[in-house]
Amino acid sequence: MQNTIKSSISFTGKGLHSGAPATVTVRPAGAHHGIWFSRSDVLVGDRLIPARWDAVNRSPLCTKLENASGLAVSTVEHLMAALAGCGIHNAMIDIDGPEVPILDGSAIPFVRGFMQRGIRQLSAPVMAFEVLKTVTVRDGEATATIAPADTLRIDFEIDFTDAAIGHQKKSLVMNNGSFARELCDSRTFCRQADVDAMQANGLALGGDSGENAVVFDGDRVISPGGLRYADEPVRHKMLDALGDLALAGAPILGHYTGFRAGHSLTNTLLRALFATPGAVRLITCDAQTAARLPGAGLIWDEIPQVA
Repeated sequence: MQNTIKSSISFTGKGLHSGAPATVTVRPAGAHHGIWFSRSDVLVGDRLIPARWDAVNRSPLCTKLENASGLAVSTVEHLMAALAGCGIHNAMIDIDGPEVPILDGSAIPFVRGFMQRGIRQLSAPVMAFEVLKTVTVRDGEATATIAPADTLRIDFEIDFTDAAIGHQKKSLVMNNGSFARELCDSRTFCRQADVDAMQANGLALGGDSGENAVVFDGDRVISPGGLRYADEPVRHKMLDALGDLALAGAPILGHYTGFRAGHSLTNTLLRALFATPGAVRLITCDAQTAARLPGAGLIWDEIPQVA
């Protein structure tokens, strides 16, 4: 069945790129509502923004949603990953600014908050997108592919010249609580040279090495406290991919493979998937199918403890 959160919960922090303070409040919603953002700081005009692939204003640095009136909310990917990873299909999200707070740079504050509040089952069956044809998109050396599968599987591969990151690969099936157990505490990361360039251009103003991001410089991890996992970067890329795929509007049954892929390319993949005749269909999930969706089998005691 479809799920929502049992009661509202708020998260307060600063935006990664804007540095501006913001509070985001996730509220319960009824069946078939889906995920929507509402800009509570906007008093005139359409302040509702759908969390959907066709509302994405593509950017290489984060996932930005924009409605027909041009009102936007950015850096939604970690929150969307947490909603998907906890099996929450319906929610209204109030936010008092243009960027979701980065918190610790991962999705674990959202996951622990949602699970503490609890998940409420609704009286309607969950729908899912079943991938029927393989679709691939490319941007230079980067590729993203979605192929038929009976569950959501994410394979990701990254390759950086920085020795501290290097070449990393990981593969996970997203049910049985694997997102919360394996990925949700992996933080956003970047190279020191990229931080310098972004901040010179008025971006990453809220970034703080060790507080909400992992920063690398050649063969060094310069963030205090080091890494949570030896392969934390590729795990975070998988977290991002789940959040971006959640913008399909329903869970996906398919095998996603990303090589050097980012937010923009994953959105390009969704656009190509829905534009390809016969590539995907919306199905009503029975109990066996629902057990293979992200969020199924999540156990509180398996969620990592983070100081």
